[in-house]
Amino acid sequence: MLILVGAGARLIEKNRRAIELWRYAYASSHHIATRSNRADTSGQHYTFTIPIPPLLLELAAMSTDKRKAPNDDSAFLSTANQLVKRQKSVPRDTGNAVAIAGSSSSTGGALIKAIPRTSALQAPIMELAGHSGEVFAVRFDPTGEHIASGSFDRSVLLWNTYGECQNYGQINGHKGAILDLQWSRDSRSIYTATTDSLVADWDVETGQRIRRHTGHEDIVNAIEISRRGAEVIISGSDDGTIGVWDPRMKEAVDYLETNFPITAVAIGETGTEIYTGGIENDIKVWDLRKKSVVNYLRGHTDTITSLSVSPDGQSLLSNSMDSTVRTWDIRPFAAADRSLNTFDGAPFGLEKNLIRASWSPKGDKIAAGSGDRTVCVWDSESKKLLYKLPGHKGTVNDVRFMPGTEPIVVSASSDRNLLLGELGK
Repeated sequence: MLILVGAGARLIEKNRRAIELWRYAYASSHHIATRSNRADTSGQHYTFTIPIPPLLLELAAMSTDKRKAPNDDSAFLSTANQLVKRQKSVPRDTGNAVAIAGSSSSTGGALIKAIPRTSALQAPIMELAGHSGEVFAVRFDPTGEHIASGSFDRSVLLWNTYGECQNYGQINGHKGAILDLQWSRDSRSIYTATTDSLVADWDVETGQRIRRHTGHEDIVNAIEISRRGAEVIISGSDDGTIGVWDPRMKEAVDYLETNFPITAVAIGETGTEIYTGGIENDIKVWDLRKKSVVNYLRGHTDTITSLSVSPDGQSLLSNSMDSTVRTWDIRPFAAADRSLNTFDGAPFGLEKNLIRASWSPKGDKIAAGSGDRTVCVWDSESKKLLYKLPGHKGTVNDVRFMPGTEPIVVSASSDRNLLLGELGK
């Protein structure tokens, strides 16, 4: 069922200090808006017949066991009372959100000169409200125009990035919490990983399920898709297996077996190597053609919660319950010690959620959620903490950079909300 959304927005007045710290490089003219509300509709989906890629056929034939920022904010506290905010009223029946904005022109009533914006977002910070449970996963689509969020409430909500950030759709159908999700490369589908042991494929336009991918016997914690060639899905489960899926087939092409629950997965640039992490603390490097582990990346001292390959395909980013984020050299023939950098400042909380980290589009920054309710952004080379962004009221479980050139990030939290905001240059 696809659900379209009506109007609704509110100004968050009670946390001006948090708003300013979100854009502490832009100490004047801050504003924030919120979207919510829903309505029903329905539609249909389409299926296509496409030849199965050779790599997947090879894997199927080989299978022998195939189952069916800076912390000192004192300089910005004094600016909270210098801002002038105006509300532009819109009739309730127009279907548009109420626009909330700080003045940015010399004739708009601002007491101080506005600092230039760094994005085309309607406001420097937007709060996206609509989930009724913890939000575990969030992703921009490949165009950056849309956002999908997955929650404990068993739904995926679809949002526009720009304008009023309309919640234009909702996907329902799982019987368990949605722990991870990915957009297809053409932005037409969303793949979900859930506590009901399923990987599912959903049509974004209609909200209908295209296919249930069955075979895992326990919670599916993580999901990833290949970057090049035919689209391949990799999933990691508490049953100790890594599923290899063709999106057009219900059953897995193959499984890779381990002795421990899998909590994080990633696919290399070429699609022939995959990276997995779990409760044994090590990162395993697999050759998908040989179906075997070819290397270990050791250094974390607790459960691996996320893995991500850099945009240039040469580095791997990992997050762990040991409260460190690390980068690794995954180039062929690299030195035996593949550890590159260790980043501190994003502690895990008592919840022990699978908190994720991500790369910026250029690979020059990395970001991670944390148990202290903040988003941490570092320089990937110098390890300098560039931002420690407040605003959430619960653990920040996921944070993603928008594809493209605008410095925009979105974060998902146990407080049931998303925060979409711009960074300084």
